[in-house]
Amino acid sequence: MSNPSRHPRRCGATISAPVVSIDSSDYQLVQLQNGAWSVRSNAEGETFHPVIGPVAEAESLYVQQLELPQRVAESAGKTFVIWDVGLGAAANTLTALRALREIPGHSVRMVSFDHTPIPLEFALRHAEPLGYFGGYEDHVAGLLKSGTVEFAHGSGTVRWEFHGGDFPTRLASSDAAALPCPEAILFDAFSPARNAAMWTLPLFRSMRDRVDPLRPCSLATYSRATLFRVSLLRAGWFVGAGSATGEKEETTVAASSLELLRRPLDATWLGRALRSTSAEPLEEAVYRQAPLSEASRQALMNHPQFR
Repeated sequence: MSNPSRHPRRCGATISAPVVSIDSSDYQLVQLQNGAWSVRSNAEGETFHPVIGPVAEAESLYVQQLELPQRVAESAGKTFVIWDVGLGAAANTLTALRALREIPGHSVRMVSFDHTPIPLEFALRHAEPLGYFGGYEDHVAGLLKSGTVEFAHGSGTVRWEFHGGDFPTRLASSDAAALPCPEAILFDAFSPARNAAMWTLPLFRSMRDRVDPLRPCSLATYSRATLFRVSLLRAGWFVGAGSATGEKEETTVAASSLELLRRPLDATWLGRALRSTSAEPLEEAVYRQAPLSEASRQALMNHPQFR
């Protein structure tokens, strides 16, 4: 998945090179060691979903952890809003939609953000080997053409829209008020060291502010970094440990309601965070590592999750 403010996506740097590659251009189709195909950014030397492949990662990291089928089924009669932060080649998006297809009468609004649609344009040209486009090719083409597409989806309906440009800038602007409030967020941004703008405390506060108090929201992402988790907690989220996926031993799930978390972070994690040398949230888009400030220490110890 690509990054909304800088289009190349995160990648596990320790992963060995793909065994097959075709189509030399800004983006490249590559085959991973397990046989799955994915997309690689030549400019950044980064491969999307580099270990277990696009579909397997999307299913374990987002569909299962956010309990999307169950929550969409429970929202019968209402439109369930998903923010897809980092559209990239649309593997997360299309895997999520496919998991919801058989839910009777569902109504989903998928709101995708990215700096550029170019990875998706490339992936659509290679839809067959990638394997996760099946049945959605025309919808993706419509999205690329007009920015919004609506279609029947099993016995339900989907409205899918794309918002290009810098995500933090958009969320800080007056345009943010026009965005529908999210109930699930697929957060797939490049790492803080490479793209600090996507991991600042102000951004996570802005995201939390867009949640409807009457419609709880959960967020999942690949990172388990202490700095990231502290940022979420200080921004008003409840935060839990997520399951392993790919090269990640643990991921992160956050929510506006503690009841949405299976494994909330506990006092043991808090103790480690208080001792960490890399825990203080980023206030601006400049990456650095620092222990907790006194203000952050007090905010954590007073957070309702730990009281």
